[in-house]
Amino acid sequence: DVALVRAQRAGALVILGSATPSLESYQNAVTGRYRLVELRRRVQDRPMASVHVVDMRAEYAERGPDVVLSSALAAALRARMAAGEQAVVLLNRRGFATTILCRRCGETVECPQCSVALTVHKGARRARCHYCDHAVPLPEACPSCGGLVIEYEGIGTERVEAELSALLPDARIARVDRDTIQKRGAIATILARFAARTIDVLVGTQMIAKGHDFPQVTLVGVISADVGLGMADFRASERTFQLLTQVAGRAGRGDQPGEALIQTLHPDHYSIGLARTQNYLAFFEREVEYRRRLQYPPLVSLVNVIVRGSTEREAAAGA
Repeated sequence: DVALVRAQRAGALVILGSATPSLESYQNAVTGRYRLVELRRRVQDRPMASVHVVDMRAEYAERGPDVVLSSALAAALRARMAAGEQAVVLLNRRGFATTILCRRCGETVECPQCSVALTVHKGARRARCHYCDHAVPLPEACPSCGGLVIEYEGIGTERVEAELSALLPDARIARVDRDTIQKRGAIATILARFAARTIDVLVGTQMIAKGHDFPQVTLVGVISADVGLGMADFRASERTFQLLTQVAGRAGRGDQPGEALIQTLHPDHYSIGLARTQNYLAFFEREVEYRRRLQYPPLVSLVNVIVRGSTEREAAAGA
């Protein structure tokens, strides 16, 4: 949006480039407000990565609810490491676990300011709120009842890294998320090592999904494609489709063909099914009809107004 306004004022040309344009941008192209230019083939006519969906309901039924790496993804990772190739593993949720649960009283440890569950960061031995950054040491007993049976529920990138290390003890594994790249230049260093092939498996959040070109990456694994689908956001399906399509595009960018394995509990969801075939136009047509029926962008414009105050009464008075 800023680029468009600045270009309009300067009389400049803007080129917006993406394999997965926002619905607003593509709607502008369809209606003639933008001129549409399409690249229908990869460089040197390389094939797109073959994408397979893994139904995690069957995995959980066979192996229990704590499975992180499906049998198919584990086998594919072993094969790629044996062949001397590289892999990218995506989970768009950082930390080791998403919830600290007391088995005695059933309470979860929450942020006192945001009333959301604190995320476990095992390496730092802290439980942290991803909204306001409030943090406490990992509790050894339940803050509510004093119970000593504390369990960690849900998974994040830190847990995935640990599972990969157990599966591939000889592989060189690195993690890219907000916890590992806080120092200036940290992400550039990790990506340079991956490009130099001193890292075999790169695991991370959405920041590893777009724009990177690593010719030796032949496998992409998505741990949970459902993370974004449950968000209270009318763009949840769009963002899921974009993320899956983009990360699948990291595989097979060199001479070797690429493969992507998407783990999900919702294999029949249209955003996942159309990401599997990497069919943007079909997704746009399906999604824009949903937006039209519910009067959401790009068919209308919405304004989001947030009023903040130190007390509820102050916020209400301001509103």
